[in-house]
Amino acid sequence: MPEINFHKYQGTGNDFIMIDDRMNGFDLSRIDLISRWCDRKFGIGADGVILIRDHPDYDFEMVYFNPDGTQSLCGNGSRCAVRFAESLGIVSASCKFMAVDGLHEGQIQGEQIRIKMHNVDTLLKTEEDYFVDTGSPHYVTLVKELANVDVVKEGRTIRNNPRFLPGGTNVNFVQPKNGQVLVRTYERGVEDETLSCGTGVTAVALVMAAQGFESPVNISAAGGDLQVSFIKTPDKGYTEVYLSGPAEKVFEGIIQY
Repeated sequence: MPEINFHKYQGTGNDFIMIDDRMNGFDLSRIDLISRWCDRKFGIGADGVILIRDHPDYDFEMVYFNPDGTQSLCGNGSRCAVRFAESLGIVSASCKFMAVDGLHEGQIQGEQIRIKMHNVDTLLKTEEDYFVDTGSPHYVTLVKELANVDVVKEGRTIRNNPRFLPGGTNVNFVQPKNGQVLVRTYERGVEDETLSCGTGVTAVALVMAAQGFESPVNISAAGGDLQVSFIKTPDKGYTEVYLSGPAEKVFEGIIQY
């Protein structure tokens, strides 16, 4: 049976299987393999699979799969992809790469990887909650005691609410506390709570900006700390949005393909 080399990376506890696929050897229709590899009991275990491919105009293309085989933008995955591309000798201090939602820029600053996200034109507010698209859709709700929230139960209910059909939404529970912003996230595609979510943290930071926080906003997720900087526009939009945080290699191996 054929074998494939993989590398495991993590960014604030959000972990990914990274594959150097510059030869386009991976069959993108093999969703069964994506799900199996991400399984923490029967596979490698990860929150997603990322392929690094050549791109005719930019440094590389990032093809990201959720464990259920769907594709979306992944902020922490993007940061890990830049770190992986650096290890492959594709990029150095800065880069441009293509993702499912378009072009992104990456910067390598020592242990920190900084990713430029897309502009956000508006935050949709429903009563006390918000909906923000930061490349992936995110529902943001403020809570009083984050530690007491049943993230999986409540997150799954909101994720599957008919108003978010057909794709559903990610769900972020947020507690501002003593100048910090604490967050826990239920991720669609993973269908569980993850230790960190880059696009979610970005959405939370912009919501906090609407609550009066200044750039940059420091966010504490279960897996570690991230920072989001931005420029607020006169029409209540956000430009120059950057997500920053650590990304590192955990191990590498070979698995049957």
